[in-house]
Amino acid sequence: MNYKFLDALEVSPVIAAVKDDEGVDACLKSESQVVFILYGDICTIPEIVSKVKAAGKLAVVHLDLIHGLASKNIAADFIKKYTEADGVISTKPTIIHRAKELGMLTVLRVFLIDSMAYENVKTQVTAAKPDVVEVLPGMMPKVIGKICKDLPVPVIAGGMIREKEDVMALLKAGVTSVSSTNPEIWFE
Repeated sequence: MNYKFLDALEVSPVIAAVKDDEGVDACLKSESQVVFILYGDICTIPEIVSKVKAAGKLAVVHLDLIHGLASKNIAADFIKKYTEADGVISTKPTIIHRAKELGMLTVLRVFLIDSMAYENVKTQVTAAKPDVVEVLPGMMPKVIGKICKDLPVPVIAGGMIREKEDVMALLKAGVTSVSSTNPEIWFE
């Protein structure tokens, strides 16, 4: 487990998730110590990561959302070799496994769309062995609280988190942190 990452979340449990250049500029002024980068392409991602790192923040790249990267394990190798990223996010357990082999922080993103997806989370975590799991949508504190108890790794809640009360309910339910693209949450 990446203790620098956990320490950063303890200082600021809200992760700034950015989906454009304006989001990066805004998050650099926030107290968030961790930035989830949810956009870019193979030409721009090194520069985006560099900007986040220059501000003293941890940069975690969502591999599945970077244009020009295939959904293959080699994507993790590319991010490791050509950027200063601290870690990666993916919905694909094999990519998470490869990034972990490379010594990167790994975040397995799962979507709880129905009871079958809920039941499958533990299987995916066992297969991928990520450092943390990000559960979307985050607006289900009771369900996410149960997942927090069932999984052997920390849980991040993300998606649809719009207000400080949402953040507080999820932290109370047991998540380690929340991720949000809403800048208002980053500054509360």
